[in-house]
Amino acid sequence: MVSGEAAGDSGTGRQSEMSAWDSFRAQLVIPEHRLLFEYWLSRCGTRAMPCRSDIKPSEIAKLLPGISLIDIAEDISKSRVRLAGTKLREIHDREITGETIEALDWGDKRDYWLAAYHRTVEQAEPTQGVLKAPRFSKEHMVQYWLRLPLTCNGGDHTAMILGHDYFVPALQNQHRERRIA
Repeated sequence: MVSGEAAGDSGTGRQSEMSAWDSFRAQLVIPEHRLLFEYWLSRCGTRAMPCRSDIKPSEIAKLLPGISLIDIAEDISKSRVRLAGTKLREIHDREITGETIEALDWGDKRDYWLAAYHRTVEQAEPTQGVLKAPRFSKEHMVQYWLRLPLTCNGGDHTAMILGHDYFVPALQNQHRERRIA
């Protein structure tokens, strides 16, 4: 997660903002997340975040299976999944497009996800993380996630979240960590 003072403080200037983005980018270990973050950043221009209309699915076609779009509600748990890629359908074992955040099967990770979405909305900045077992029946998986704020009116209010999720078997993830270390 990027610190609030770098991107949200209008007095910091673009150079400080870019340093914060470099720090955030360095935390992205999944190439697809780096690609989506770079795309999101390119669509920001001089704004804190891009508008939903700035995001063109055809420009990120390879990422679409792991993409989600969340319409933000005042009560974050009432936020609705506007779009969920096919990989998310596989993980949730059902179509989740149209569901609210609270209706999703998060198991004991419900509070984690509510906090992650709340942080993205409130700070109006990208967030990312890694989580073992994205849901109860998927204990064998590790989920790398990225959440990027979007506005609908060109302002600085987060109205939507563009997400990308990448899943790997936990055993495969252990081998990846050993190779890196």
